[in-house]
Amino acid sequence: MERDVCSTNGDSGPKIEKVQVSAYTIPTAGPESDGTLEWDRTTLVLVDVSAGGQHGIGYTYADVSTAWFVKQNLAPVVEGRDAMHIADAWWAMMRSVRNLGHPGVASMAIAAVDTALWDVKARLLDLPLVSLLGRVRTAVPVYGSGGFTSYSIDRLEEQLGGWVRDGISRVKMKVGRQPDQDLRRVEAVRKTIGEEAQLFVDANGGYGRKQALQLSEGFAKAGVVWFEEPVSSDDTEGLRLLRNRVPAPIQVTAGEYGYDLFYFRRLLDAEAVDVLQADASRCGGITGFLKVGSLCEARPVPLSAHCAPSLHVHPGCASMSVCHIEYFYDHVRIEQLLFDGTLRPVGGALYPDLSRPGIGLDFKYQDARRYQV
Repeated sequence: MERDVCSTNGDSGPKIEKVQVSAYTIPTAGPESDGTLEWDRTTLVLVDVSAGGQHGIGYTYADVSTAWFVKQNLAPVVEGRDAMHIADAWWAMMRSVRNLGHPGVASMAIAAVDTALWDVKARLLDLPLVSLLGRVRTAVPVYGSGGFTSYSIDRLEEQLGGWVRDGISRVKMKVGRQPDQDLRRVEAVRKTIGEEAQLFVDANGGYGRKQALQLSEGFAKAGVVWFEEPVSSDDTEGLRLLRNRVPAPIQVTAGEYGYDLFYFRRLLDAEAVDVLQADASRCGGITGFLKVGSLCEARPVPLSAHCAPSLHVHPGCASMSVCHIEYFYDHVRIEQLLFDGTLRPVGGALYPDLSRPGIGLDFKYQDARRYQV
């Protein structure tokens, strides 16, 4: 294919031969909801890149349209490029979506391809990805995440209490759908998990500013230390107001819906969050996630990896800014169902498997066939 003028010269490594994409829709274990959304299924978009006799995989949790975007728009941009020069491919994909819009589907599609490129490069070098990126820690702490607003209090207590008993000392529940019931549910969970475990709440933007501020008083008394998206993540002024006014030690957090560096920089410039969140399956892949980590390191503001725990272990161990990974119930279930090599927390942390090259995952195509769309 014809290269653009900014393309890397002097290619010497194996070429990216083929970019293949598929999508799988997996029903949830039961009805699920948060402060602003209800769902009963999740779609995983998988990218498989071949180069030099190796295959690398990447994925995102998105819509089937994201798979079509990869096939029609990104595969022709990436195929034929040097598999050793991931930055060349990443910037080429970024430039190619200029007239289509970068946030949303385009960014999630780039994320899946970028992760597959990192995976295949590490496999070509026979290295675990964390060794290629450069390890700064041996493991990353996790927090158990679920506690959906559709759950009964008994189910809430069972799930979050189970994580604490398994050695995960941080757990998160959803709030925001029925504000008049939220404090009662939070207090019930606190009683179940004990005084030592850290309790997080996530409103997914379900509250107004004053409503969130009022509820934060009760949450603080119940020992809540993390208030995620108390208002919409687009309400930067509201996030900053709440960050400045909620009782200590509650931290205000947001960022999971960020797709580009400009979004994350706006949150940081506005001093809107105590902890920034980013999702490698949304914000341009491992390349984008590490760039967000650099922004946080310069502030300094801690960075928490949002969802897709199996995807974040290696970059999480390679970023100075990362404080923990969200061990999200839906994604844990899907990753254990569809991949070999998924990790389970040990002492409340995920350790990359250094015996496996790349991101350490192999997709179970045969098992996944019944979910393919």
